[in-house]
Amino acid sequence: MTKYNNFPRYLASKKTVDDRALNQRVWDALAERLNDPWDLEILEIGGGIGTMIERLHERDTLQHVHYTLLDEQPGNIAAAKERLPKWADEHNVTWHWEDETLILWHMGQVTQVDFLAEDLFNFLARRPADQQYDLLIAHAFLDLVDIPATLPELFKTLKPNGNFYFTINFDGETIFEPDVPDDAEVMAVYHRTMDERITNGKPSGDSHAGRHLFTHLRNAGAKIEAAGASDWVVFGDESGYPADEAYFLHFIVDTVRGALDGKITPRQIESWASARHAQIERGTLVYIAHQLDFFGSVP
Repeated sequence: MTKYNNFPRYLASKKTVDDRALNQRVWDALAERLNDPWDLEILEIGGGIGTMIERLHERDTLQHVHYTLLDEQPGNIAAAKERLPKWADEHNVTWHWEDETLILWHMGQVTQVDFLAEDLFNFLARRPADQQYDLLIAHAFLDLVDIPATLPELFKTLKPNGNFYFTINFDGETIFEPDVPDDAEVMAVYHRTMDERITNGKPSGDSHAGRHLFTHLRNAGAKIEAAGASDWVVFGDESGYPADEAYFLHFIVDTVRGALDGKITPRQIESWASARHAQIERGTLVYIAHQLDFFGSVP
């Protein structure tokens, strides 16, 4: 059993990685949309432990919003409910609960956060047709679903001329340095597992989701207003890695190892993973993943 299996901790550890990675031009397009004095309805799917809400506040982007945080894992939602009030205390943001809604208040700006521990497709199936949003956020999520089948259903949740912000969409490049034996085979097979992944009998992955989103978004009737690279780049030195990014790297290595179970020989994958974990402990592993961000509207 791996010791790197705490998913909420992984989500927390990658916040600093995501902060560096998010494309600034795409973020600026989002920020301009959010610079609206009227109340906005925001839906984040696969929202995890709430780090996007933190980021939007930390970058002084939110005005008056009602934010629905949807994630299928109850453990993530529980972690978000515990984490966000602590974050608020650390950032001089006033907070209180109104039943199950978290109210965040700062400098006259109010964010109401509702938490839903529910499968996305169950949520879409039961959602009343008149329950619509101004902005849809999917962060490091779309490359885990059948994108062409899912986008039209997602866009039904948006009001006319509603916006989307789709970030950290994997696009075919996973790089570990320095090289170790079996690297080329490990990466090739790992990417193939994404293309072949089936969840609940349906395709649920694409190793080139980022570039394919240009076509998928247009086919779904969306207008792309900004797009750009959002690569993860993580490196350390003799003193280690920033923040909790060593855990992030250990988790990524174990994710690759788990995906390759039964795909290559146990000796190959264990040797590769052991070498990578050792490099992390020495602060010598460099990790890069190529990804793309998108912002746009749906007429």
